[in-house]
Amino acid sequence: MRVVRDVLGPLVRADQGILYLVELSERAVALHLGGRFSGCPGNTLVRRRILEPALQKALPDVQIVITSGALIPEGAEPIQ
Repeated sequence: MRVVRDVLGPLVRADQGILYLVELSERAVALHLGGRFSGCPGNTLVRRRILEPALQKALPDVQIVITSGALIPEGAEPIQ
């Protein structure tokens, strides 16, 4: 959670986006990109080059799911 809150959240906010935590468990982490990232074609680049590598380094055995769009998944909480 520290990587998401202290590293990834501020990076996404710096680009006027919102990072939501959808699920966090011992087996999986699910995030959602909103705000400016809702329809951005650069989402794939951000996801594959920044978010996924940082999460894989911190949580090597965890399944990572990152979605984006204007519709925020039920129960998702913004990372402050």
